[in-house]
Amino acid sequence: MTAVYASPVVLDRRNGPYGEVVLRRDGALLQIIANGCFLMDTSDGRSERLLVDAAYGALDGRPAPDVLIGGLGVGFSLAHAAADGRWGRITVVEREPAVIAWHRDGPLSELSAQALADPRTVIVAADLVTYVHETSDTFDALCLDIDNGPGWTVTEDNGGLYAEAGLAACARVLRPGGVLAIWSAQPSPEFEGTMRNAGFQQVRTEEVPVARGVPDAVHLAVRPG
Repeated sequence: MTAVYASPVVLDRRNGPYGEVVLRRDGALLQIIANGCFLMDTSDGRSERLLVDAAYGALDGRPAPDVLIGGLGVGFSLAHAAADGRWGRITVVEREPAVIAWHRDGPLSELSAQALADPRTVIVAADLVTYVHETSDTFDALCLDIDNGPGWTVTEDNGGLYAEAGLAACARVLRPGGVLAIWSAQPSPEFEGTMRNAGFQQVRTEEVPVARGVPDAVHLAVRPG
């Protein structure tokens, strides 16, 4: 007997400012696809939670720190931050209007509705690359999860964010002693060097084992006081 596997079901497809974005359901999972490239799904979330927890831990007990989350995604990072009463203001920058809509009144609201209702939560519809260069606001932590890592960006324009000039722009939105945490699909010793060259201190990497292949990673660094 030949096994029959159901194909993923497209729930919504939209043309956004950076191309096509698709939300689909594959069994119990929700998936986001951008320009035909798989970005993320709702299967796990361990590394996104580590991203938030590691950033908080590196702040050494700073009271009610404000966090900037780069990328809403499927909502794991936002939901985890909002579930922790120790955080102050939680600002999320997301450039895709479709992703914001899927969280506000679409299928992804099942993951983020409580977090969006939290009075600490602010959603900013903007490109993070532009935001860190132009905003006058500052934060205690920046949790960056808009790509698959410094070596695998969703769009070519994002590449500069992981160079020294881009990291300097990230530093400008951090208060003295603030923490930069960057999610990556794999560890990158070379990127640690770039972070040091951009002026960050206490650079380190935490790894998250996965079922197959290289571990996910969170690169951490501190802006000097």
